[in-house]
Amino acid sequence: MTAPVTVVGAGLAGCEAAWQLARRDIGVILIDMKPEKRSPAHVRSDFAELVCSNSLRSDRLENAVGLLKAEMRLLDSVILQAADETRVEAGGALAVDRGAFSEAVTRKICDHPRIALEHREVTEIPAGDVILATGPLTSDALAATIGETVSGEFLHFFDAAAPIVSFESIDFNRAFYASRYGKGTPDYINCGLNEAEYHAFYEALISAETAKLHGFETKQVFEGCMPIEIMAGRGVDTLRYGPLKPVGLDHPETGERYHAVVQLRRDNAQGSMYNLVGFQTHLTFGAQKRVFSMIPALHDAEFLRYGVMHRNTYLDSPRLLDRYYRLKAEPRIRFAGQITGVEGYVESAASGCLAGIELARARRGEQAIDFPKTTAIGALALYISDDSVTQFQPMNVNFGIIEPLGYRVRGKANKNAEISARALEIMQGIRVNTSL
Repeated sequence: MTAPVTVVGAGLAGCEAAWQLARRDIGVILIDMKPEKRSPAHVRSDFAELVCSNSLRSDRLENAVGLLKAEMRLLDSVILQAADETRVEAGGALAVDRGAFSEAVTRKICDHPRIALEHREVTEIPAGDVILATGPLTSDALAATIGETVSGEFLHFFDAAAPIVSFESIDFNRAFYASRYGKGTPDYINCGLNEAEYHAFYEALISAETAKLHGFETKQVFEGCMPIEIMAGRGVDTLRYGPLKPVGLDHPETGERYHAVVQLRRDNAQGSMYNLVGFQTHLTFGAQKRVFSMIPALHDAEFLRYGVMHRNTYLDSPRLLDRYYRLKAEPRIRFAGQITGVEGYVESAASGCLAGIELARARRGEQAIDFPKTTAIGALALYISDDSVTQFQPMNVNFGIIEPLGYRVRGKANKNAEISARALEIMQGIRVNTSL
């Protein structure tokens, strides 16, 4: 019998890789160190835990991540199946009940007869074909082993998670449901601040105490997950052009216009928990309570989870990996997830999806698919393996890395929609021609 593939890490990328291998009749040993050991950011014992936001971002084809999700649905992604089953209202975004989502992924993985589970910490790279999907919080022991394998070509940056408040503690005398410009369904709770309230909040924020970063080696921060206090430090109006942008969010009943608006997004299906959108932070818990309670609608807020900051570890992938997420120097070893430098839940799952599919085809003696740059999933793999990139940084999927149309289309939304239509037509053809 053919030896099974070992997948290390049961996060989004590892579960997706295991699923894609197993559904192609390849045996998988999926190893995860929980519940015996957890990273500093994990609290649950089940798989695919969402440690930051509960949003998988836009579900619209005018957005690159919406296209990526559509492609993954065509590839029977287990992560998208679970997300669609457990979604909560969030306008044009795909947000999920994070507990139900993890439970759904865990159930699907555990029920698959081709996937065997082991719960233990891996400190050495297993023999044979292996996919390392240990995430941005890879344990120190395994990180050291990987570092030795790739001659120490590691990079580090920091990621931050936003706090969550209870719905019943929000003051709706100072908050309102609305969508920006009245478009879509009013799924977000909006907390307005006048000019004086905003400036008081801003001054408290930039002077608040931050938590000590024990064991961290650098303060480099990925722009897409920048702590709100660091963003605020760039200028008094920076937040008003970012997560606190008030434009298009006048009060639907009074017509009041605000100097700044904090948005809250539902975090579970029951609607009992809401997270502060864009409020990733590494302020101390006491500082978070004091400063964020200065938002008028949150003056008596019950914080169910405070924001936390944690290390993210990722490879210098253009020097190390190919388009199949294989280690160039030792192709039996593949990586998936944020350790490769893809950024975001969906992108992490997509890397596991591609790595699993291409490894399964190789194991079955089939030709590689070579997902093209005209698709989002292919463009992402080609970006992280592009050795012409000199200053490699983590990257969310975006239309800038996808092959242009080659002709002009009036309007950005129209152009993006046409790129998405082309990509999905190509993916449909791949699915038919390769019996995916």
